[in-house]
Amino acid sequence: MAQATERSQATERSPATQRSQAKESRRQALLSSAAALFALNGFNRVSLEDLGAAAGVSGPAVYRHFAGKQAVLGALLLSVSQELLDGGRRVVADAGDPAAALARLVQFHVDFALSNPDVIRVQDRDFSNLSDDDQAAVRTLQRNYVELWVEVLQELHAGTDAAELRMRAHAAFGLINSTPHSVRSHGRKVAVKSARPLLESMALAALMVTASPVPGE
Repeated sequence: MAQATERSQATERSPATQRSQAKESRRQALLSSAAALFALNGFNRVSLEDLGAAAGVSGPAVYRHFAGKQAVLGALLLSVSQELLDGGRRVVADAGDPAAALARLVQFHVDFALSNPDVIRVQDRDFSNLSDDDQAAVRTLQRNYVELWVEVLQELHAGTDAAELRMRAHAAFGLINSTPHSVRSHGRKVAVKSARPLLESMALAALMVTASPVPGE
């Protein structure tokens, strides 16, 4: 009965829907290939032909999905920034209290960093190659993501200036986002199962540490 239902649903899918799904699949394949190639070679050394070949399409076929190479870079960083913001909001909404929200935000960001080292490299190295509009849009999304963390930290560090809380958040991001480099030691890759708890513990410690006064001040 279940098999018959699945066949019926597949039959009901219109050709237009199937084409739309296939197009989205190719678009995602291009973005995935772009992340890997940009991370490996840098934006300026990757051609549309390289992107197409990596995704299994011709170079000119890339134009069916993106206006050009810069548009591919924009779509890549915009989509990831939106995913981070949306995911972070879900984490906070589902948490029972600020301490749990912060712990889960750290877990969420560590998972992102371990799963997307190529995107982190591209963000660090090729952000300046985005169009002005895409730079502004990515900055807005990322700023909103930071403020999400600041709102949680304000509940845990009552009376602390928001600028200091942003500094804490950025410091934690820097630690976690160092993953593309820190998970390798003398050319050997550190196992994710070892890196994850260490990164989570260090990030939480940085976020919750009490600042000590500087001697003489």
